[in-house]
Amino acid sequence: MMIQNNKIYKDDIQTIANINIPWNRLKNKRILISGASGMIGSFLIDVIMYRNEHFNDNCTVIALGRDIAKAQARFSPYWDSDLFSFISHDINEPLSDIGNIDFIIHAASNTHPVAYATDPVGTMTTNIMGTYNLLNYAVKHKTERFLFTSSVEVYGENRGDVEKFDESYCGYIDCNTLRAGYPESKRAGEALCQAFIKQYGLDVVIGRLSRTYGPTMLKTDTKAISQFIKRGVEKKDVVLKSEGTQFYSYSYVADAVSGVLTILLKGECGQAYNISDQASDITLKELAKIIAEFVGKDVVFELPDETEKAGYSKATKAVLDSTKLQKLGWESKYDIKDGISRTIEILSQIK
Repeated sequence: MMIQNNKIYKDDIQTIANINIPWNRLKNKRILISGASGMIGSFLIDVIMYRNEHFNDNCTVIALGRDIAKAQARFSPYWDSDLFSFISHDINEPLSDIGNIDFIIHAASNTHPVAYATDPVGTMTTNIMGTYNLLNYAVKHKTERFLFTSSVEVYGENRGDVEKFDESYCGYIDCNTLRAGYPESKRAGEALCQAFIKQYGLDVVIGRLSRTYGPTMLKTDTKAISQFIKRGVEKKDVVLKSEGTQFYSYSYVADAVSGVLTILLKGECGQAYNISDQASDITLKELAKIIAEFVGKDVVFELPDETEKAGYSKATKAVLDSTKLQKLGWESKYDIKDGISRTIEILSQIK
């Protein structure tokens, strides 16, 4: 079964396609989405194409990614649509002229520990050179608004002086480590956005995602929550590779995408917005327990291998304050238990 045909997934898409935001801004526009086959990009494309079908938005999607075969399998329902096109492209290289683009959402990035550890150069260049290339294209082709998907990782380690990170917080990152490549390059990407605003007058907004999960996660994803979910789908004991005391904010992919869309269509130029909900703030141990109990299994402990360990975040507490985004009218639809149950049920049905 294709994910777009799954009843629960279709309900998620319909829910987000009906949130109260100024959708009219996308009507008859062209939107480019990098990282199209990723967790955020693929869900976002499904929402826009749903609105094209049911609300006649006539919004043309230009999807950017590297693997055309994977994209064709994922987006086969839209492949022949006049409102969808896929471009196989490495965003570390300048984009060829494909005409003016009204909106750009840069959602391409390595986003999990093994990728950070095994492809540290690619992780950094995508967040810096990829961002530069797309910002440069936006300036030259009259883009109305550019959205950069950033991360909770930009806050670094909690210094113990706050309970939650608001958008002005700046924690500690040891830049002289392999693991620093991801958060430091996300910070540099945000700084590039500010430079393009100042120097070229480009309209840019930034969404800082909490740890995101959902049925659109990639099979190669090695984040702890993704590994827990995979074990749950396989009806196996959930493996915890630490004491599990880390306290983090999480977002179900549907809520993450509704946050991205709210920022895109309602955010203020130059501003960054946290995307998270307090109902999904939880320790890693509690998260593992929820997943294990949902599938009738246990939590077991195991030491990580060296590659995994090198990519792990050192942050022990990373909880986001989303008050700023909520003031734009955003609210989450799914708490952690809802999101986990929906993810496991969808993946169990489409595998």
